[in-house]
Amino acid sequence: MTGRALPPVWLSIPSRFAGLKPARARLALLLLAVLLAASLSALLVPGPPPVSHDPANRADDQADVMLYESIVAGVRAGGNYYAVTAAALRAGDYPLKPFVTFRLPTLAVVQANLPDAVTVALLYALAAAVLAAWYIRLRDAFARPPPRIIALILLAAGMVAFVQSDLAGFHEVWAGLLIALSLALRRPGRWVEAVAFGMIAMLIRETAALYVAIMAIMAFAEGRREEALGWSGTLCAFAIVVILQARAVGQVVGPLDPASPGWSGMLGFGFFVKTMGLSTALNLAPAWLAALLVALALFGWSAWRDPLALRALAVFSGYAALVALFGRVDTFYWGLMIAPTILIGLAFVPDAVRDLVVAARDRRKITVTRLTL
Repeated sequence: MTGRALPPVWLSIPSRFAGLKPARARLALLLLAVLLAASLSALLVPGPPPVSHDPANRADDQADVMLYESIVAGVRAGGNYYAVTAAALRAGDYPLKPFVTFRLPTLAVVQANLPDAVTVALLYALAAAVLAAWYIRLRDAFARPPPRIIALILLAAGMVAFVQSDLAGFHEVWAGLLIALSLALRRPGRWVEAVAFGMIAMLIRETAALYVAIMAIMAFAEGRREEALGWSGTLCAFAIVVILQARAVGQVVGPLDPASPGWSGMLGFGFFVKTMGLSTALNLAPAWLAALLVALALFGWSAWRDPLALRALAVFSGYAALVALFGRVDTFYWGLMIAPTILIGLAFVPDAVRDLVVAARDRRKITVTRLTL
């Protein structure tokens, strides 16, 4: 017997938890409690040093940004990208090995051939496209305008770092927006645009390949063979790009150049939660509250009864594992890859919590009456 399903609070259709059997609803509430408790481990893991906001300390506060700016300046002056990047990495005491310490040249070459004002305008245009695409995608999810507006505010809260002009040279900023746009554009039977933006994201930041791989796996799982082949084909094309990148880097790196300390941070789920707080407007909230809201956002995504929600949750889970297992304190910005959209999940929480509580408390019994004729 399924539980009692009530009309939705905000959503157009009941949440995924509506009508659950009481036993399953209680298990889901227990898992939610575990998720909330696990999120508080973010209070125990280390984080990057706070930004001073003093212009005199910009070299320390935005060392990576200044590195990318120097590379763009060198390429703009006519330098070879790989030679310029190797020199900049050495000057900044950055590792040059393995080859993945070099970003792909896509963003630097484009920026070098455009005025800075045009680059910033393109960044703002991309952010506006993400907002528009998600507004269209979420329009039918909510029954009334107020929750739609709240969902858009949550989207904007996840994008605060993506509309800062001084971060226009940061690869994760562009890749994160492209992933958000790709996810919003993907619909059953319409995936070409989503794949194209996923490919562009990979060409800017290699870690976007995780997003493309997850989308390919989900397409296979849903039986969408043509779409799955589309995502897989971009991964194959990207593999060729990576091989060429490795060969080009090998020509400018010497045996005495320093190597990376590795990416086996093993900082756990709490570090992922912390990166989400640092990458969104939750950075303004107390750390404990930000951690709980990140957990609730993940829970909210699990409640939306739409195939897109499952894909989004799979992407968030994939990057959560990446950050938890391989992230270091100084690579907290990996969280920017999924920051734009994760907080939207909070808009699904009211229906999800109400439906779980109602289902868990449902004690209706079936009475069988036998009539004797």
